[in-house]
Parts: sequence; C-alpha cells; structure tokens
Amino acid sequence: MKQQLEQLINSAIESIKQSNLLADDFSPRINVERTRDSSHGDLASNIAMVCAKAAGKNPREMAQIIIDALPESSIIQKISIAGPGFINFFLSNESTTLVVKQALEQAKNFGRCNDGANKKVIVEFVSANPTGPLHVGHGRGAAYGSSLSNLLDLVGWNVSREYYVNDAGRQMHILALSVLLRYLESAGLEITFPVNGYKGEYVLDISSELFELHPETLTVDIKKLYLGVAADERKVDGEVIEGDKEKHVDGLIKNAKALLGEEKYQLLFKFGLESIRSDIEKDLSEFGVNFDNWYSEQSLMDSGAISEAITRLTEAGYMYEKDGAIWFRATDFGDDKDRVAVRDNGQTTYFASDIAYHMEKLDRGFERVIDIFGADHHGYVTRVKASMKALGANTDQIDIPLVQFAILYRGGKRVQMSTRSGSFVTLRELREEVSNDAARFFYVMRKAEQHMDFDLDLAKSKSNENPMYYIQYAHARICSVTKKLTEAGFSHDLENGHEHLNALITGHEQLLLKRLAGYPEIIRTAAKNLEPHSIAHYLKELANDFHSYYNADKFIIEEPALRNARFNLILAVKQTISNGLAILGVSAPESM
Repeated sequence: MKQQLEQLINSAIESIKQSNLLADDFSPRINVERTRDSSHGDLASNIAMVCAKAAGKNPREMAQIIIDALPESSIIQKISIAGPGFINFFLSNESTTLVVKQALEQAKNFGRCNDGANKKVIVEFVSANPTGPLHVGHGRGAAYGSSLSNLLDLVGWNVSREYYVNDAGRQMHILALSVLLRYLESAGLEITFPVNGYKGEYVLDISSELFELHPETLTVDIKKLYLGVAADERKVDGEVIEGDKEKHVDGLIKNAKALLGEEKYQLLFKFGLESIRSDIEKDLSEFGVNFDNWYSEQSLMDSGAISEAITRLTEAGYMYEKDGAIWFRATDFGDDKDRVAVRDNGQTTYFASDIAYHMEKLDRGFERVIDIFGADHHGYVTRVKASMKALGANTDQIDIPLVQFAILYRGGKRVQMSTRSGSFVTLRELREEVSNDAARFFYVMRKAEQHMDFDLDLAKSKSNENPMYYIQYAHARICSVTKKLTEAGFSHDLENGHEHLNALITGHEQLLLKRLAGYPEIIRTAAKNLEPHSIAHYLKELANDFHSYYNADKFIIEEPALRNARFNLILAVKQTISNGLAILGVSAPESM
C-alpha cells in the first residue's frame, strides 16, 4: 500500500512540474510511513515539507497543491493536512480488504518483491574457528545470518551463503597438538597437557577415533617432544607460577612437526580439522542453517591470492616496509593505525588473508558483500573496508553487521563458556534442551547488536509469556478452528468470502486487516535495514491481534457470507504467520 501511495505522490509531483512550480530536475525522496495514531489516518507523508522551499510555498500550501494533483484512486477514502504540512491518508475499506486476497492467492510468496533485482549478494556468517564444537555464543550469528539470507532472498536478491573456514591459523596447530597429546595418552604414554591446549571432551573423542584408525602411526618419543620447550608453568615451594605458555605450546608444535614429519603431521592436522568441520556442518544443518559454500583460508595461500592482494596494494602505493614487516596504510582510510600484512619473519597475518578473501569475493562478481562479525571483532570493520577501498571497491557494497554473543542463563545463573577449557554449552546441547524453534526464534527476537540474555526457562515455557509459543499457538488455533468448521457441518467457500470482505467491520477485524496490509512493507524495511528481528516483533503483534479477535468474535456462525469472510481473514493471518516464521527458520505447527 505504501508503494502505491508513493507512486500516486510521484505522479502528482510530475504533474506539478508541468505547471513549472517545480523544476524538471527536482527529484524529492518520497517517504510514506504508517501513522502511530489512527485518528491521523493510516499513512502519512512529509513530501509537502520536502517540496515547499523548491516551490516557494509554505508547507501547508504545498500540501494542498500536491493533494489537488493526486490522481483518482480507489484506495484512498479521505486525505487531510496536519501540523506543519503532513499529508494524512485514510485508506478505503476496499484497499484494506485487498490484502486478504493477496495473502491467500500469493500464499508462500506473500510479501515477496524484487527490490534486490536478482543482484548477487554474498552473506558470510558463523565462520567460527574449527577448533571445537559450536557453542551457544555462535548460535546467534548462525540464526541471524540464516534469517537475514532468507529475508534478502524474499526481496529479490540472488543470495549466496558462505562459511569462511579458518583452517590455516595458529589455533589449528594448537588443536592438532592437543589431539596428538591425547592420542599419546591412548597409547599409554604419560604426557603433560599444556595450559592453553584444547581440553574439551571432543578432543578425547577425536584422538580416540584417530588412535583406533592409526594405532601406532603417530607415536613419538615423549622426551624429544618436550626437549628444549619452555615451561608454561612451574612449581616453586609448592606454589604454581605461570611461565611462558605461548612459547611452550609453540615449542611443542615445532617439535611435533619435526618428530612426525610432513606426511604424518598433515594426517594429524587434517583429521582434527575435518572431524570438527564436519561436526559443525552437521550441527548447523540440523539447526536449519545451510551454506552454499565452505571457503578454505588455506586455499587462499595455495592459490597465491594472498600474494596477489599484497602485490595489488603495493602497486597502488598502499603498502610500505618498516622494521622488516610489510604494512598496509590503513590510516589513509580512517583507521586508527596502519596494519601489518606480512610479519618480519615472512609470515602473512590473518589480516592479509582477510584482504585476499574479500578481494576474491568481489572478483567472483558479487555486487554486495555482507560480513556478519561477532561484536568482539568490531575492530576489523574499519580495516576491512579500508583494504577494499584501496583495491578500488565501493565501500557502499560492503555491510558488516555486528552480532553480540548471547549469554546463557539456566536457573537464573549465568553459564560460563571457554572453548579451550571445554567448560561450555554447545549449540547442539542448547537445541536439544529448548528445541530448534525456540533457539532460532530467541536468537533473532532482539536487534543483532543488542546485548542478549538467553533465558532457557522462558524459551522452554508453554505460556503466553513465551513469544514464540504465543505466535505458534495462533497458527495452531486457526488450524483447529478450520477443523471444527468441518465438524460443525459447514464448508468454506473462498470466493464467497472474497466477495463479502466488506462485511469485516468490527474493530478487531479492522485492526487485523491493517496489520496484514503492513506485512509486505515490514519485509522490505527489514531487508533494507538488515533487521530480521522486526519480523519477530511483527508476528507477535499479529498473533496478539488474532488472539484478541478469537476471544471477542465467533467464526463458526450460521450466516454464510460473514462466516466465509471471517475464515478468509483468519486464513490470511495463518498464511502470514507461516511465511514470517519461515524467514526466521521456525516451524508453524498445526496443533500444540
């Protein structure tokens, strides 16, 4: 409806231009919004205030000129001028009931539009290091990214969902070492586990499977493994004193590589990597989160993409050498300091991989790039955009929403999480406890960058206080009423219901009609602002309107025309709830 009014206003502006009151090249932004107070109409526009100065008129005069130039339309019942020059539109009953036909005829496509014009967009999300199972903190990024991708697809973008696998960094070598040490334990050898190794049960599972498949292959001399390695902690008079834990673990990795040799070390490394990566993929798939591509960081090194990116930036004058390292001039693009791309030992940094990865995204022909980062990576935003600008990209092509990790509460107490210590709640455990639906919904019901406390007790409750349950119950209630219609000996006549939609005149019916009419615009706005949480809020309001209607009026009545019209209305509500929940990756049950 907003689009239709915007088109009418645009026609009025073009008509006014012909009278020379506005210049031919004047192109104002036409903004139509829903009113907060129904006494001010259904929709309002500030277009008169936007045009007034250009036309040499005061805003209220301009508002009347625009109203007089508006084409005739059956969707408008009345127009008024309010305040300094707002134009308020009161919609006709015909326009508000039209949404029922649209929802039922378009079914799963209700709300779909072509704002994206089939342009290619890549949405990269989750991308957690494959050093352990996904925990409850990662789940929010997964739910947000999946819902956002669904939303962008609905508004016409050609969406590619991608997981960036950090399979080339130091943490992966620490994982490999952790698996090796547990493997040696399985072989009956006595080891000292490093303070900053990965201690979770999943490491034991991986090492046990590896030992079963290759029982003697990776056995090494324990004394040689620890030879020359700095202590990560030591005891002085019975007290534990912290040593250099980073040098300790790096020394162990170096010795492990030397003792195993390249072939055996790669067997160890790849076994740990693939075990965790495949578990992550399975976990996410069960969560309704699927990717079109799993992109390997290592492939950037193997293909020479990192070297190419550094060469491009060097030739463009954005790299320089200092203290043996190669630096990117990030400060030229608003960053607070320049960034190292190649260390003094010749090793490229994680940032260098990031530059190459984003360069490669644009080289693949994506017209828009969306990186979903955890809020703890906020410092990367400026430097990533800086490197892309240096490579000639338009930074308007790049969006980087930040997602706050969810903090899990059970029984009112916060659950502590640490991947290395192993004391964390996995996403799988969360899903098993509260259900996929509850996890998906609760993760996205707040704005992504807002702090979130995940209340397990509320997520599991079957009450009106649980917003997901409240919405799903509305859908199930409509299914139940439909079954009762048949049991009462009646049948539903869709066409007859369409013919008598003007009979929907009660306050609850009018409120539902207006709420339904707002759904397509909610979809467009949510996609534009990258905010799927607004869908969750809308569905809660729609469910509330329906439950109020259910408690106030009867649907199974003797009068066929009104009965059919009411069933058309509630079936449109059912379809809209189903569509909205599908965007969020939540089911719409027929019974509860």
